[in-house]
Amino acid sequence: MNLMYNSTRNKQETATASQAILKGLATDGGLFVPQSIPALDKTVEELSKMSYQEVAYEVMKLYITDFTEEELKNCINRAYDSKFDTTEIAPMVKKDGAYYLELFHGSTIAFKDMALSILPHLLTTSAKKNGVKNEIVILTATSGDTGKAALAGFADVEGTSIIVFYPKNGVSPIQEKQMITQKGANTKVVGITGNFDDAQSGVKAMFNNKELAERMDKAGYQFSSANSINIGRLVPQIVYYVYAYSRLVKNGEIKAGDKMNVVVPTGNFGNILAAYYAKNMGLPIEKLICASNDNKVLFDFFQTGTYDKNREFILTTSPSMDILISSNLERLIYKIAGNDADKCADLMKALSTTGVYNITDDMKANLTDFVGGYTDEAKTAATIKAVYDKEGYIMDTHTAVAAGVYKDYVAKTGDQTPTVIASTASPYKFTRSVMNAIDSKYDSMGDFELVDELSKLSGVKVPNAIEEIRTAPVLHDIVCESEKMQETVEKILKLS
Repeated sequence: MNLMYNSTRNKQETATASQAILKGLATDGGLFVPQSIPALDKTVEELSKMSYQEVAYEVMKLYITDFTEEELKNCINRAYDSKFDTTEIAPMVKKDGAYYLELFHGSTIAFKDMALSILPHLLTTSAKKNGVKNEIVILTATSGDTGKAALAGFADVEGTSIIVFYPKNGVSPIQEKQMITQKGANTKVVGITGNFDDAQSGVKAMFNNKELAERMDKAGYQFSSANSINIGRLVPQIVYYVYAYSRLVKNGEIKAGDKMNVVVPTGNFGNILAAYYAKNMGLPIEKLICASNDNKVLFDFFQTGTYDKNREFILTTSPSMDILISSNLERLIYKIAGNDADKCADLMKALSTTGVYNITDDMKANLTDFVGGYTDEAKTAATIKAVYDKEGYIMDTHTAVAAGVYKDYVAKTGDQTPTVIASTASPYKFTRSVMNAIDSKYDSMGDFELVDELSKLSGVKVPNAIEEIRTAPVLHDIVCESEKMQETVEKILKLS
């Protein structure tokens, strides 16, 4: 039986997995969700004996049911290969009373590689299955990490091109250098004079513009998305939570059936939503601890049941979480509303018109799996320093937000359930913030001096992703106002 998907805003709009991957966003602006969340059909003992690639197949086959076994395994094996600097793909290290799931061993040293290494293969396979003749234009907004990972994944992939928008002054220097030096004849990078939410809103508006879609079709193009709104991004993220649990069992840290907690530094909500889907598949996750930085719109939502984006946007040292519209939360809203697409559509309309929505008491009662927490800038820096001083382990700023929230959670609850912290980026991506947290004396150094100093302190070799941008030339220098995003896309595609 094929697992079908429908829009969170209209149950009548349905798609197969490959159609949902191709479209990215439903035509009504909703997100594609599986009509039911499948149960794991392998035991934890069986999964614990498998490689990352084998676990990926066992999870993804349950969601992407219109791919043959050969097609799906081909996508998986092409994605999780020597691009990763460890055969484990997602190793786990125990430090300071928690298990850090290191999701940054891919080619762009951030967790986005876990899904964006496979998405191009899922997308091109989906295009063939559906007889697509147009060139697929990947249109995406990034708060820092998605952009580079998507660019690297789609660079020179036949039948595709990619345009990435990012906030010009809202990403780290290393993140920006990674993007603007990206090679590939089919890649374009555009800085906007606005924040991530402006970039994301502009991208969504283009997806929903039917007149633009018609003009593109005539020119032989169609849009798809590499953002976490694409189900082809979400499904591969479920894998690493299943893998993490199976490793805890394999390593004798827990027994099969024991509970684990998960802490996820959260901006767009896709990463923690993947853990929620894993729990709903039968993985014994007890609490899903949602960690925010000073842009704590999600913390406030879990506290009050009110989502309110009308607040000051704060630039922090964890820029990938500097987000006030958490797009993937819509999938959770749909689920806790009892899969009521009309209710979900009403709430999303309220968000787009007033910037606020309130969930019902019944919906709030369905959020007991989640705990919200946040860590401010001072505590983020203090957490980096404390763990380094105690363990000699250096984490990035986003992981530190999660570690700070977890420490507060344990102090408040006394909960000693074994806990996995999603370590979402290498400290090399945020070198200045990380080194300043350890000692302010480093602030006088240049960006690449800091890279070498970090290597000395951590004993971790400088990743290739950093080495290759030291002297790389800038290949992308377009900057536009957020209101001119569509005009810029039309120029790039020569539609105007």
